[in-house]
Amino acid sequence: MSVEPEAPRPEPNWPVPPADGWTADDLDRLPHLPPHTELIDGSLVFPTRQTLFHTRALSFLGRQLDSAAPEAFEVLCRFTIGIDRQNRPEPDVVVVRADVVEDPEQTRFPADSVHLAIEVVSPDSLGRDRETKPLTYARAGIPHYWRVENDEGRAVVYVFEREPATGEYTCTGIFHDRMKVSVPFPVDLDLTRITPRRGRSG
Repeated sequence: MSVEPEAPRPEPNWPVPPADGWTADDLDRLPHLPPHTELIDGSLVFPTRQTLFHTRALSFLGRQLDSAAPEAFEVLCRFTIGIDRQNRPEPDVVVVRADVVEDPEQTRFPADSVHLAIEVVSPDSLGRDRETKPLTYARAGIPHYWRVENDEGRAVVYVFEREPATGEYTCTGIFHDRMKVSVPFPVDLDLTRITPRRGRSG
């Protein structure tokens, strides 16, 4: 019995960057980009398949912050920030001034409207979330940054605040089971709720 040769797989049609890199506006113009593509230092960063931990952490923080936020703030998940020509990152959760949420068709918020950016770390984003993005967010003047990591199935939240004199983030707390902070507005979070129920102890 003869075996039909396997048909060659089509080559992926990756966008070819211009000599000086992509720009923030290109995210709205390039065809066929995957949803949630980011621009970091002029390079496109494509999304990867998310883990259950990542999905639960993003959903939990988005819901909890949205329910606690005063009317002056708006909380959204996975929405881009226009920082400069070569940087348009997409935090997992972002807290912005409510007055900048104007048009259902808008695709980004200005960096100076952002009060808090939150990144939930994935294996492929570890370097960006620990190093690249905090530097970018601090440079843009975003006053608060939270990094959420998976410690053997349990959430750990690292909280940073921008120090005005240096323009750099300072760690103001590391939270494991319960997180209680007063800025950018008061929240009291039970982080154990991020863990799937069957994985919880006690």
